[in-house]
Amino acid sequence: MAAAEKHGAKVNLVDSKDLSVSLNPAGLTLADGVVLQRCVSYFRNVHSTAALESAGHRVVNSFACAWVCGNKLFGTLELIKHGVPTPKTVLAMAEDSALRSIEEIGYPAVLKPVVGSWGRLSALLNDPDAAKAVVEDREHMFPLYQIYYLQEFVKRPPRDVRTFVLGDETIAGIYRYSGSSEWRTNTARGGRAEKCKITGELNELSLRAAKAVGGEFVGVDLMEGPDGLLVHEVNNTTEFKNTVPATGVDIPGMIVDYLTSIQKR
Repeated sequence: MAAAEKHGAKVNLVDSKDLSVSLNPAGLTLADGVVLQRCVSYFRNVHSTAALESAGHRVVNSFACAWVCGNKLFGTLELIKHGVPTPKTVLAMAEDSALRSIEEIGYPAVLKPVVGSWGRLSALLNDPDAAKAVVEDREHMFPLYQIYYLQEFVKRPPRDVRTFVLGDETIAGIYRYSGSSEWRTNTARGGRAEKCKITGELNELSLRAAKAVGGEFVGVDLMEGPDGLLVHEVNNTTEFKNTVPATGVDIPGMIVDYLTSIQKR
C-alpha cells in the first residue's frame, strides 16, 4: 500500500474474508481491473481468483498458476514437463507403497503435504522407524495427507535459494539459512535471509520455472545439488518482507510499476 501511494497508483485493499462475488451472469460486472492476489490461504486464493477472473478482472497470479503452484504434486509435474531439473520425487497413495517408495529413494527422505506452506507438516525421515511412525500418523489424518509426496533429501549447505521473478525478469534472490536445530529453511521458522547474486544460470532456471507454471510474480525455491541447481517449488503468493532488507531491492515498488503497466495495455 505504501509503495502504491509512493508511485501514485490508486488501489483498493480487499480482505478475502470480506469478498463477495456474484456468479450468476445477470449479477456479473465485467470490471476489467487488475487484481494482485495476496491471499495466503490456498483454498481462498484459488476460489476467489476463479470468481474474480470470471467477473472480468486480470488477476496476478492467474487461477491456472495458483492451482498448479498451490499443490506440490501439480507443480512438480509441470516443472518436469518443461524440462526443469527437480529433486527425485515419488508419489504414493497408501501406507505400504509409501514405505516402499521411501526405501527406493533412500534415507534420509522428505515427506511433504501436497498442499501447505511455511514447511508445516513436512517431515525429514532419517530411518525406517521414523518413516513408519510418521506415515502411520498420516493414515489417521485428513485424506489429503494420505497422498504421499516424497522427495530425496538434497544434501546441501545449510541453506537453499529463493529467487523472485516478476514478468520476464529475475529481480532478486536470497539464500535462506536454517535456524537453530531446524532442517527447514523457511524464514517463518527462524531461517535467516542473505542476499544471493543472480548468476546467469540462476536467472535462466528461475525464468524457466516461472514460465512452466504460468507465473507473473512468483518465488522460485531452489537447492544446490551435487550436479547443479534443482527447483523444488514455485510459490504463487511468495512473501518478501525479509527479502527487501536483505537485498535492498524495492520489490513492492517494482510490483506496483508492473501492475500499472498491465493496466495501461
